[in-house]
Amino acid sequence: MSTTEKAPEQSAPAERIRAKKRPGDIAFSGTSLGAGIVILIVLAATAFFLIGQSIPALVGDPTENPLLHGQSFWAYVAPLLFGTLWSSLIALVIATPIAIGIALFISHFAPRRLSSVLGYVIDLLAAVPSVVFGLWGALFFSGFLVPFYEWLNGAIGSVPVLSLFFGGQVSPTGRTILTASLVLAVMILPIMTAICREVFLQTPKLHEEAALALGATRWEMIRMAVLPFARGGMVSGAMLGLGRALGETMAVTMVLSGSPIIVLQLLQSGNPQSIAANIALHFPEAYGTGVNALIATGLILFVVTFAVNGVARWIVNRRSEFSGAN
Repeated sequence: MSTTEKAPEQSAPAERIRAKKRPGDIAFSGTSLGAGIVILIVLAATAFFLIGQSIPALVGDPTENPLLHGQSFWAYVAPLLFGTLWSSLIALVIATPIAIGIALFISHFAPRRLSSVLGYVIDLLAAVPSVVFGLWGALFFSGFLVPFYEWLNGAIGSVPVLSLFFGGQVSPTGRTILTASLVLAVMILPIMTAICREVFLQTPKLHEEAALALGATRWEMIRMAVLPFARGGMVSGAMLGLGRALGETMAVTMVLSGSPIIVLQLLQSGNPQSIAANIALHFPEAYGTGVNALIATGLILFVVTFAVNGVARWIVNRRSEFSGAN
């Protein structure tokens, strides 16, 4: 073909080839979409129910409410909210380092057979009903801790800062806010350990091998490669554990004889009550606007749980760019 001849015109661009959808793909995508929609519908229905049933207690006359005894709703719910947050935060502080340590041992230190057995035991612990933990804490664990509480109170009860939390008369039964928090820590330990373990196992092997090749010890490799990579997962696990502790009912109800008070002491007989335990104790005999007041406290717990999850998501998104995954 001579240079003066024109090249043939380019053919029209071919239409975009679309993958043929199989019946299984269509069914899976439809089921997933439907499940997501159902979750949103249930969540919205729960929120509307709580708000609608809480209005009579929020705007009504507190003197006519059999549960409020003349005080405002916010004065009634404040000690309950404090007890919920206080016991859950103590449980989180106790459980977090233990969960991270167990997860690191299973993922990077224990032999393969031992790690599989420990992982199975931890997962099995999550299946124990909360009422069993409550019975264990009320009938055995609380009395078992009394000598330790007396020693701890005498050892650090006079320290200026720690005297805010210790000191005074130790409860002879051991059923204190610290005992309830320890039981909560045992309950949230499995889910936190499982999440941290899975995140630790996802650390890129090249990162670990590079750290070891540069002369790092096992702990230095974990500190430089594993923990930065798993920071977001550890935060997520801690927040999921906190959410479990915030909504726990039976264990706290059975272990703790709470009162509507705000105290920081951890070992005395007078202890704050949680929202969930208060609902479980008073709902069977509540009537009229008293039921609305209990539902309104449930709405407060619902909002607090949402706030905790929102803060956790913000922390994970903020830290994700600094993790070893990127």
